[in-house]
Amino acid sequence: MIKNYIKTAFRNLMKNKGFTFINVFGLTLGLATCLLIVFYVFDELSYDRYNSKADRIFRVNNEIKFGGMENSYAVTGAPAAAALKADFPEIEQVARLRNRGGNQVRKGNQNIQEDMMVYADNSIFDVFTLPMLQGDPTKALAAPHAMVITENMAKKYFGRVNAVGETLTINDSIRYKITGIIKNIPAQSHFHFDFFMSMPTLAESRETTWFNNNFSTYVLLRPGTDPETFRAKLPAFIVRHAGAELQALLHKDFKTFEKDGGYFRYNIIPLTDLHLRSASIDEIEPNGNISYVYIFSATAIFILLIACVNFMNLSTARSANRAKEVGVRKVLGSPRKALIAQFLTESILVTLAGAILAVLAAWGFLGLFNQISGKQLVVTGQILGWLLPAMLIIIVVVGCLAGSYPALFLSGFQPIQVLKGKLAGGFKGSGLRSILVVVQFAISIFLIVGTLVISNQLRYIQNKDLGYKRDHILVVQNTWALGNAAKAFKDEVKQLSDVQGASFSNALPTDPNTNSTTYFKDPVIDQKRSILTYDWSVDEDFVPTLGIKMIAGRNFQKDMKTDTAAVVINESFAKMLGYANPIDQPIYAPGDANFSKTVKLRIIGVVKDFNFKSLRDNVSPMLFNLNQGSSQLSVRINSANIPALLDKIKTKWKDLSPNRQFSYSFLDDNFDALYRAEQRTGAISIAFTTLAIIIACLGLFGLAAYAAEQRTKEIGIRKVLGANMSIIVGMLSKDFIKLVLIAIVIAVPAGWWAMHSWLQSFAYRQEIQWWVPVVAGTAAIAIAFITISFQSIKAALTNPVKSLRSE
Repeated sequence: MIKNYIKTAFRNLMKNKGFTFINVFGLTLGLATCLLIVFYVFDELSYDRYNSKADRIFRVNNEIKFGGMENSYAVTGAPAAAALKADFPEIEQVARLRNRGGNQVRKGNQNIQEDMMVYADNSIFDVFTLPMLQGDPTKALAAPHAMVITENMAKKYFGRVNAVGETLTINDSIRYKITGIIKNIPAQSHFHFDFFMSMPTLAESRETTWFNNNFSTYVLLRPGTDPETFRAKLPAFIVRHAGAELQALLHKDFKTFEKDGGYFRYNIIPLTDLHLRSASIDEIEPNGNISYVYIFSATAIFILLIACVNFMNLSTARSANRAKEVGVRKVLGSPRKALIAQFLTESILVTLAGAILAVLAAWGFLGLFNQISGKQLVVTGQILGWLLPAMLIIIVVVGCLAGSYPALFLSGFQPIQVLKGKLAGGFKGSGLRSILVVVQFAISIFLIVGTLVISNQLRYIQNKDLGYKRDHILVVQNTWALGNAAKAFKDEVKQLSDVQGASFSNALPTDPNTNSTTYFKDPVIDQKRSILTYDWSVDEDFVPTLGIKMIAGRNFQKDMKTDTAAVVINESFAKMLGYANPIDQPIYAPGDANFSKTVKLRIIGVVKDFNFKSLRDNVSPMLFNLNQGSSQLSVRINSANIPALLDKIKTKWKDLSPNRQFSYSFLDDNFDALYRAEQRTGAISIAFTTLAIIIACLGLFGLAAYAAEQRTKEIGIRKVLGANMSIIVGMLSKDFIKLVLIAIVIAVPAGWWAMHSWLQSFAYRQEIQWWVPVVAGTAAIAIAFITISFQSIKAALTNPVKSLRSE
């Protein structure tokens, strides 16, 4: 019987090749899009799960409210790890990472800049799954000046994996012995270091202060430990260990400190939540966003739903051609369940064909999708392990879901009515089909609204006046490596005819993590009179080079020796000070790490607020202090021939430091990188919205064909009575346009609400404009009308003699 169902289904599908092609094509588009989104979501959710103990690993976060600012930091003080392990028997192991940025690594006669370097405790191999190919993980990082590198770095510097016992020279000064080679860290990790230097090498790792937070600290809980119970013990832990230091710093205990509105506390974040649910200061790498996972998951479900609806609509569109077949089968004794089985078999065959083509299409377009999404997705054995069973389930579920309505609908025809030619009675129930069309276009309009809002926000970000000029700024990295020759390098670069200015600084507006320091309004350290501010070291050329506007006072001056004890602040800092005129007012900085004394500084200028962080955040207090030696040189260029100018600057670098690598970037490229997630989301949204509209139009095309088929004789009579083409097209189109209008009424408020919620993540945003729903609705109506018109014009051009011949 099953064989007969399949044979009959195959014949019917081949008999109606156009119908079969459209159905298969629609399902292929829907399933392929769904698969690509599933690959993306699976990749996002798999971060850090390569660790065999991932469910027991937590990062310790440091949450501080002080000086009018409230922040969460992904780092703790140096003594936290050892104290946690000593105090809590439920902790199996602890490990620290200290990311101090890149270094120059000697290879032959050249120094190569390597940014993926970190200091690590030897216990890192007990906490994380970092398989060691060579060396002993129990002691690889136990001694000073020991280093573990990845297999890629071993091949890069030594030409082989077995490099244990070799040495690498860092910054032409420190030699590290290679004590281990580990496998390359998977792409789905929240860190991707290539060089792990032993923590005992770093004197900072032995500090005892709890308020100098620089270490990424991880704890491995013992099996069976309840994280919430452990988290509840952390407040008492902080009071126990940091209370005395807080008393010495602020002359108050924790209870008084919190009563005055501040807090200093620890929290733990599950390792598997770091990539999608953590956005703390001093993250090792930029993280993802769980909201985008939800958005794309919903989009996949919506597109798959649209594809299923298409199958239903296209099946009912050709139902008149199957009506007599159903009538004859029923007269000959075929039970309804046999008819349902027959139609479901056809549906599953179409779904099977669509699924096979969808897998091939998803695999073929995976490279393009990787470019758009910034991923490195590959079809691995792990993916195939769940993909094949999932596809079988999808084929059955989607086949039955998409075929259920046509099967129940067609099998319900009354044979007497059908064989008498009275088909209308069998087609009255069009309510469900109308609802499905509304759902299809509501989803499409919702996606159009989302795409327009995202594109508008990205355009706003690109065009917003940030308070500084980011274009034509070349950033020469790692100028600290030039040592005493750095100033000479800057002077020679400034003499180039195409250079308008150059400035040293230890930070730039596009840097994800920058230093923050507490300053005080009075010489006496007082929490209520303190300001937690970002603190940048710059030279006297920084403000003019970046085009930052002075609104009061003056900038640093090279010939003013007293400016070494002066600061320039931004508007936000000035507002927190509360002075009518902050110029020449004193401000006090901590004189040492223990806050045991303060140093008096003088405010000489105020700059207009500029967005030195992401536009997701409000402008925070900012302070500039004068320092001639810093880590990077910003160069404002004015040249149409940038490659030639780069060669000149590189030549001057090589003249001063022939063995050190010349590294550079452009400030506007760095700025774009801050919003790469939004840019990728926008590109993916456009692609998926376009596909959703195409699939929805296939369904509308099917319904238009169904309507024209239903009203063939009516159209013939109207034409005989003198109706022209525009009347026929309008008659067939108006019912569908009504459905699209209903979809607009439903989708626009939903889209506005969803995108309004998304925009709240930006402190600076372009509110949803009035034209967004207008454009979305107009586009939906136009697309629907064009789709319907194809079938309407075809019906209007049909010879009425053919339509009325059977009467």
